[in-house]
Amino acid sequence: MSVGDTISWDDLRLFLDVARLGGLSAATSTTGLSAATLGRRVTALEQQIGEPLFIRRQTGYQLTPAGEELLARAEDVEAAMRALTRWRDGSVGEQIVRISAGTWTSAFLARHIGELWHVDDNIRIEFATAYMKLDIGRRAADIGVRSERPLDPNLAGRQIGRVAHALYSGLHLINGIEAGLFVGVTGDAANVASARWLMAHHGDRIGVRGNDVQSVRELVAAGAGLGVFPCFVGDSDARLVRVAMPITELETEQWLVTHHEDRHRPEVRLVADRIAALMREHGPLFRGERRRPPS
Repeated sequence: MSVGDTISWDDLRLFLDVARLGGLSAATSTTGLSAATLGRRVTALEQQIGEPLFIRRQTGYQLTPAGEELLARAEDVEAAMRALTRWRDGSVGEQIVRISAGTWTSAFLARHIGELWHVDDNIRIEFATAYMKLDIGRRAADIGVRSERPLDPNLAGRQIGRVAHALYSGLHLINGIEAGLFVGVTGDAANVASARWLMAHHGDRIGVRGNDVQSVRELVAAGAGLGVFPCFVGDSDARLVRVAMPITELETEQWLVTHHEDRHRPEVRLVADRIAALMREHGPLFRGERRRPPS
């Protein structure tokens, strides 16, 4: 890299997302860019650095030694930028709280935004939805809703509930359901536990697949086959019918995770407490004990 070259913060942010999530496809959900665009940006950054930053494999992107070194330096820049942003936002009376969760949990929180956020809080909320966990230890998000206890010593966690999963069909028993077929998942969403369970138990009877959970729900609702959903999703959708008891091996814990140092920031503590209260209030729905939420 020549002396006159300057690495932009935008390029570093893209690099951080690809490095933390392990590939281009996963980073599309957090950056809003296509995999092709991300690939070009990463290649351009490598040319600017003068060394490859990733080893590209079918299973994902692995950092090279140069990539590891840039990651450490980029995280220093990120920490400085976050501090600068907090200083700036503090001067205008606003703080940003970034919430990381899976697709279904993010959608649930979004539907209840009025219970999590008020205009007079002087807080701005950002949702960071991804199939893979964002690294809270490296401050990629302020609050995470996770399915397991955090093991990183930099993270603080509190259990806020449990989540059950079950098999669902559409109301109209047509097409795939009549034939006893299932709706499967492909792409990044195929890595979630429920998709792996379906593949392991009914992989030979999958007639249709979708590459995101929302399209899978639409396919099941339309009668293309049976599907596995969290009970708080399936039991809240009037188009879906639970056809069996919750699947024991898919039951997970629900944890609220924050960075050990950031959990005492007033804005983080406020939003985290509200999320915890919301999840406790709807605990029976998440545990599969209530077929429909109250109107």
